[in-house]
Amino acid sequence: MMDTAGSRGAGTGANAGSGYNRGSIWCELLQEYKARAQEELPLVLEGKLSRMVGLTLEAVGCQAPVGGRCDIVAPDGTRVESEVVGFAGEKLYLMPKRDLHGLVPNARVIPVGRAGEVRVGPELLGRVIDSEGMPLDGKGAIGAREPVPLGRATINPLSRRPVRDPLDVGVRSINSLLTVGRGQRLGLFAGSGVGKSVLLGMMTRFTTAYVIVVGLIGERGREVKEFIEDTLGEAGLARAVVVASPADHSPLMRLQGAKLATSVAEYFRDQGKDVLLLMDSLTRYAQAQREIALAIGEPPATKGYPPSVFAKLPRLVERAGNGDHGQGSITAIYTVLAEGDDQNDPIVDAARAILDGHIVLSRELAESGLYPAIDIEASVSRTFPQTATPEQSVMALRFRALYSLYRQNQDLISVGAYQSGSDPRLDEAIAYWPQLIAYLGQGMDERIGLDQSLSGLAELLDPTLPAPEA
Repeated sequence: MMDTAGSRGAGTGANAGSGYNRGSIWCELLQEYKARAQEELPLVLEGKLSRMVGLTLEAVGCQAPVGGRCDIVAPDGTRVESEVVGFAGEKLYLMPKRDLHGLVPNARVIPVGRAGEVRVGPELLGRVIDSEGMPLDGKGAIGAREPVPLGRATINPLSRRPVRDPLDVGVRSINSLLTVGRGQRLGLFAGSGVGKSVLLGMMTRFTTAYVIVVGLIGERGREVKEFIEDTLGEAGLARAVVVASPADHSPLMRLQGAKLATSVAEYFRDQGKDVLLLMDSLTRYAQAQREIALAIGEPPATKGYPPSVFAKLPRLVERAGNGDHGQGSITAIYTVLAEGDDQNDPIVDAARAILDGHIVLSRELAESGLYPAIDIEASVSRTFPQTATPEQSVMALRFRALYSLYRQNQDLISVGAYQSGSDPRLDEAIAYWPQLIAYLGQGMDERIGLDQSLSGLAELLDPTLPAPEA
């Protein structure tokens, strides 16, 4: 009996202890629920898809800021990411990031926050990513952790360091006659098929910049792989970050690809690095914005381009350049497609006005077998007086004078209408012409540094030596 009573007493004590533990757990849970109940949770007001015309989606019943992200969810679970690009009254205009297959009327539209933040870091070097920062090269996750906005405020113009130091790009004619300064923004104007991608690849491999960021925006998917494997190569890719948003991506993703490439370049500039940003092409960026603007009803202005296109171009370009003191630099080269070789195309004209110079590739020179086919007469670097020495300026001016004089009289010379001795200056240009053309030519695998370029120019135009015989 005593044993039984003792065991009962022990059991009662154990139950009492477990009851105490359960009570304390319930108290903790109640305190947690009470704290959660006092929190102010944001209410998400869902809307519905009311209309879809072309690339434009219209939503009603919800609110989101311009630039905000919305998920469109169909009844079968299909989810399409989109971004708010405009509004009219109670309607939101959305632009999808992906394919629209599967969407139906009255699909749910759920605002999910603001767009425009990506992860960057040194882990990006040697990688190929898409316009959302996701890897395309099959090398696994990137692991970059530092968040940066896709769109940053431009630097105070009075805080920028002036462009003073030359940047060696490894191309003889550019180094000596169109010297690129650290922090300069140049346009590479060319029609299709005249070698602009090859020239970009040469500068990518040969430049002395610490980091190269390549933005392939709106190009053919085949060209992306060829540029990375054939033009860029393993040596060039090792210190490069490639952002690819091919032509089959939505216009919104093409815009985001250009912004991402610029944001990556800004990250390395803030680390004190000298960055070379190559974007191919600025024209595809403008065309993507034109598609969006026309889809939401913005009226066309100059040759079908709405005014917003010409407002976005300087916002993108002005993010490049030199940083504040203690920061690095972004030397940017943007390719501009001159459709039909028209140098008065609206985008060509706008880019020429907002950039610090332009390099024009000539189809005529390319067809004659001269590569890189740089038209020295039509090209100019607006920072050349600040980056070149007085001696280099004199030699470059003399080179241009001889080259231009021959080109202006080339037809007369070709048909034999010019009589030798009629004009001593033209006779000198004729005598120098073979050396001038040889100086401008360069193999795509041949690197010619800045010092070698200047010494070659001095040797070619040394006034102490007799002029070549015609």
